[in-house]
Amino acid sequence: MRRLLIGIVLTGLTVLTQTGCAGRAELWPNSDATLRKTSTEFAADAAKRFPYKADAPRGGQALANAEVGYFLDRLDLTNLSNTEWTEVEVWINQTYVVYLPRLEPKVIKSVPFQAIYNEKGQSYPTHDGGFFSQQPMIIKKVELYRDGKLYDVPVRAAE
Repeated sequence: MRRLLIGIVLTGLTVLTQTGCAGRAELWPNSDATLRKTSTEFAADAAKRFPYKADAPRGGQALANAEVGYFLDRLDLTNLSNTEWTEVEVWINQTYVVYLPRLEPKVIKSVPFQAIYNEKGQSYPTHDGGFFSQQPMIIKKVELYRDGKLYDVPVRAAE
């Protein structure tokens, strides 16, 4: 009986992690209230950000770090400066974007891939966790658009 109960609980958890909840970008609520939107809200917000700001002045390398967690399908951003950045667009590979109202200094902002959208309204590809699942596209370039300039962010894969 105990094994049956454990099996039912594990099956339920598997179904939840595979399907998500009611259009939310993440199964568990994000610790940042500004990232607790539905997928529809993220897609609509991203649509306002296009096209990519190719002609924007370059600001050089941002005092920031981007760590990609492919297993958890998220991008962890850290503002390494001592000042808060506001009205930030995070551009991934020049084709996906997410808006962050604030990037506080020295705080890791964990952005789920499902919050990052392209101009076609598609979220950044994730793996489904299954045995035969494909890895999401590699994030080669992360840029921050703020104060009218594009800044490059060093990117590394999570360990």
